[in-house]
Amino acid sequence: MGRDERISKTQRKKQVTALQDLGEELARLTDDQLAAIELPDILRDALLEVRRISAFEARRRQMQYIGKIMRKVDAAPIRAALDTFQAAPRRETALHKRADSWRERLLADQAALTEFVREYPEADGPQLQKLVDTALRERAGGRPPRAFRQIYQALRVLFDKA
Repeated sequence: MGRDERISKTQRKKQVTALQDLGEELARLTDDQLAAIELPDILRDALLEVRRISAFEARRRQMQYIGKIMRKVDAAPIRAALDTFQAAPRRETALHKRADSWRERLLADQAALTEFVREYPEADGPQLQKLVDTALRERAGGRPPRAFRQIYQALRVLFDKA
């Protein structure tokens, strides 16, 4: 191994820490998610064991052991599986934020409905207009925000289909 090919001690520590962090992410998975990932038996057993440990120092040692096991395992497929598990909540959050943002725009600006229908032609423009008008009246009258919620629900259904 040439001088240019050697990995520095700092870089090795970063790699080890990254593998331990990956092990911690694995330890936080549900049983079903953990079962869906192909793992060596020794790693799976260590992950199941860390869930039973409550003492701080014992848990820390077990996580170090998991990190040691992870050094002998190809982490790329494990990382890919974790990313797929985390993609669904991120998608859900993005949809929530988009629906909430559009709802606020629709309530704040009458021209936003035209823009929304142009961007989403499958949307029921007259129904949304009716909900927006009702939500604005509810807000002005201090009534419960029923139409406000219905706008969000209609937007979510539309975004889920898209």
